[in-house]
Amino acid sequence: MSTQFVVQLENRPGALAAFARALAERGIDIHEIAGGGAGDHGYAVLSTDDDAATRAVLRSFGYPFVEGEALVVEIDDQPGGFAAVAEKLAAAGVDIHGVLFVGRREGIVETAFTVDDVGRARRALGLG
Repeated sequence: MSTQFVVQLENRPGALAAFARALAERGIDIHEIAGGGAGDHGYAVLSTDDDAATRAVLRSFGYPFVEGEALVVEIDDQPGGFAAVAEKLAAAGVDIHGVLFVGRREGIVETAFTVDDVGRARRALGLG
């Protein structure tokens, strides 16, 4: 996983479907996706098989988005595990744009973060 996109959508029936169809019509395969919405705004957090084509679709359809290198972190799969990582990032002044759980194995949840400063996030989490 290299690039993760955080895309703003309208929070209305069909908005996510239209977004997914726009990607599909250009042959873009979604690898991971999560999303949600509240009030008027929705969002999708995703990675695809073609970053450049995804970027082109987002721009051509006027979707507001941010993108970044996905920082994959292994988090203890227990209550408070995610909170501890989010708190370390917050304490370092790192803004989290998107989060995607990408895998799980015994005791570990692999989590991809899109952040405003990958270097600072790595240092805050002791990842070098």
